[in-house]
Amino acid sequence: MTVVPSIKRDYITKLASEGKRIDGRSFNQYRPIEIKTKVVNKAEGSARVKIGKTQVLVGIKMSLGEPFADSPNMGVLSTAAELIPLASPDFEAGPPREDAIELARVVDRGVRESEVVDVEKLVITPGEKVWIVFIDIHILDYDGNLFDAASLGALAALSTTVVPAKRFEAELPEGYPKEDYPLPMAEPPISCTTVKINDYVLFDPCFDEEIIADARLTVATDNHGDIRAMQKGLSGSFTQEEIQKVIKGALDNGQEIRKQLNHSTGK
Repeated sequence: MTVVPSIKRDYITKLASEGKRIDGRSFNQYRPIEIKTKVVNKAEGSARVKIGKTQVLVGIKMSLGEPFADSPNMGVLSTAAELIPLASPDFEAGPPREDAIELARVVDRGVRESEVVDVEKLVITPGEKVWIVFIDIHILDYDGNLFDAASLGALAALSTTVVPAKRFEAELPEGYPKEDYPLPMAEPPISCTTVKINDYVLFDPCFDEEIIADARLTVATDNHGDIRAMQKGLSGSFTQEEIQKVIKGALDNGQEIRKQLNHSTGK
């Protein structure tokens, strides 16, 4: 774990008390966002997302398999995250770390609970054969806020995913489409993450802000302004008033980020 000198925490907190941040942004402001899709030719769908200096690559692969026993009429989603050592001095090679597992779970929960992928349409033969969608998240550069970058990357990659029916033609039953077709998708929710440092709530935390944060809150909203998912992290807490401010900021930022996502995916 990175050791942050107390002088740095004091400096960031002093700036916040003056309504400032270390990179000059306002409390609710995101760093520049860049979304590029179809960046991996061999994947069914892919995207590279940059939020400031944080950069993630997400690839989607699909294969045929059996459904889970408790959901025979649903396809399968599987999400994994890899924290590449070159992305940060804090990342180490080896088995998935706790933070990589948490990142994958947050992204998976956001996709699953928002029902952005229609898993019922991924069923080929109920109880026997379904499409399995693998969402692989690779962290290329880390400068804070992996949750939003990875979530946005997953949504962009899924939105451009093509079901590879033609490649699996021999394994598909009679009457099932044998030509590739777009992955059945609904309008995606947008996740916005904040951190709390002392009594200050900051959107899209950079690395230095993130590692001294007392609490973290991610709110995902849809295009109708409804909350689709929330994720609380770290040991600190938010007041009711702070949560209301986070939701308001998530709605405002979510609208702008959604425009960029739709533009990048041709929606």
